Amino acid sequence: MAPNLTQLELLIELEPVAASNVDRHLAMAKDWHPHDYVPWERGRNFAALGGIDWEPEQSGLSELAKAAMVTNLLTEDNLPSYHREIAENFSRDGAWGTWVGRWTAEENRHGIVMRDYLVVTRGVDPVALEQARMIHMTTGYSAMAVVDDKAPGFDVNSASGAGFLFSVAYVTFQELATRVSHRNTGRVCDDPVADRMLARIAADENLHMIFYRNLCAASLDLAPDQTIEAINTIVQNFQMPGAGMPGWRRNGVLMAKHGIYDLRQHLEEVLLPVLRKWNIFERTDFGPRGEAARESLAAFLERLRGDVLRFEEQRDRSLARAAQRGRQLV
Repeated sequence: MAPNLTQLELLIELEPVAASNVDRHLAMAKDWHPHDYVPWERGRNFAALGGIDWEPEQSGLSELAKAAMVTNLLTEDNLPSYHREIAENFSRDGAWGTWVGRWTAEENRHGIVMRDYLVVTRGVDPVALEQARMIHMTTGYSAMAVVDDKAPGFDVNSASGAGFLFSVAYVTFQELATRVSHRNTGRVCDDPVADRMLARIAADENLHMIFYRNLCAASLDLAPDQTIEAINTIVQNFQMPGAGMPGWRRNGVLMAKHGIYDLRQHLEEVLLPVLRKWNIFERTDFGPRGEAARESLAAFLERLRGDVLRFEEQRDRSLARAAQRGRQLV
């Protein structure tokens, strides 16, 4: 049985891959400015400066769009937690440090532009939004802690010899999931400005996903058994980084019922495309450990397909009942 590579060994071996992917990202990334995506002419003062404070009728967003925008923004707000986790599991030196800094700076734009848009257009209550931000950022988020908690007896760091593999697997799926959520949120806002803004953010998330996906692919080549075990653990215990924020359950259900991010999208637009890109079910380089992890992953995906069908049946019945009552499902 091949021993697990340590965190340091993985980082040393994969730094050339990180360097080439940083160069690739910088060549493809488009610089943009948050202020160019905000309709400033819609803005006016609040009461503290002699204007009028927020009232619900000022918002042009539906309840669905409000829920999705707040969820997506609070997710972006928790950037310090994500930065800390990436920095701890990568490195502050060389190509790793360059990426951590660049990724953090790009991600920060997303929270800036979304908040400016919502405050200027009075899309949501700014006081409630700030209160939720304070709660969510104070609590923080750790994907690795979630995995530890949801997989009892399996400490991701001690079992793997490196939290890096779990981290890079998680952010690959998470960045793609966030891209899907942002893009679909833009489409339900009924505002071309919001749609353009969220499409721009989604494009960033896609490039970030490609960086992490390529690093995970290289990890599979370098340490196949160790990496597939990490992938399997992440997939089976995946949780969006907004989990735990105020209103998370209500907003998440609403977004799922109306197709912003649901189980089918998670399976068919996030999990399966990435797993196919890595050739998970065609690879021939797994040992006994890797084969066991792959079999566990395949069984999980089959169960998830059944969960998708059950969720959609329940959703369709709920939507039909709501339509009969002549009201929007919330």
